[in-house]
Amino acid sequence: MEKEKKAKETEEEEEEMEFKDCENEDQTHGQQEEEEEERKEAIEDEVERSKVGILRALAEREDPSAKDADDFMIRRFLRARDLDIEKANTMFLKYLSWRRTFLPKGIVSESEISSQLADNKLCMQGVDKQGRPVVVAFGGRHKPTKGNLEEVKRFVVYGLEKICARMPKGQEKFVAIGDLEGWGYSNSDIRAYVASLSILQDCYPERLGKLFIVHVPYIFMTAWKVVYPFIDSRTKKKIVFVENKKLKSTLLKDIDESQLPDIYGGKLPLVPIEDC
Repeated sequence: MEKEKKAKETEEEEEEMEFKDCENEDQTHGQQEEEEEERKEAIEDEVERSKVGILRALAEREDPSAKDADDFMIRRFLRARDLDIEKANTMFLKYLSWRRTFLPKGIVSESEISSQLADNKLCMQGVDKQGRPVVVAFGGRHKPTKGNLEEVKRFVVYGLEKICARMPKGQEKFVAIGDLEGWGYSNSDIRAYVASLSILQDCYPERLGKLFIVHVPYIFMTAWKVVYPFIDSRTKKKIVFVENKKLKSTLLKDIDESQLPDIYGGKLPLVPIEDC
């Protein structure tokens, strides 16, 4: 009996040692994977920083105003073109030229877009769980017959400039909720949608973090099919259509209730963009 007991104890000890060895191997392997991932990220960061420097030098050679752009802006243009320096340089120079023409004074004054602001179709309030400002755009409040396309474009730029200026330190992106409640064919404005997309993608790259499209009427999909081809692949990945019955629960995954607009069951009242 004593021999059997000792044999069993020895067997249990050996099994425990094997288990610990496996556990140690798993931990060591896990640490190695983490270290390898950190090394990869460090290399990628170094490559990105190097490319930012190269892009800056190229851009400044062709357009001296590029010197006023910070590294974060240059990095956004690089990322928008998958770190392809030549493509990013072309995009960045085009942006600098556009800005001089479109914003000669550096801003869009509210007097230029008064009819657009009167519709109260763009609001901002709170931040998501990543610290990104939350913006709400009401598609059903847009009136295509009110104002011309140029005024709509100026309104879009005014809004984007406001959003970027209100971003917390260290934050580069914002989250948008496109609310289509009440949207009908009288609100459809394909030219304005395409122009707005172009401004966002070409002049404010890597600013949109995520777009929730909510209260989607069936008839909107007709307009969506026309606009969809103009959306670049990076932007498409950021768009989420939300079912009405899952609206609050979906938004709460990204936005805390204390930061969620009250019209979606949160705690914050919406604020018109001009008052932000």
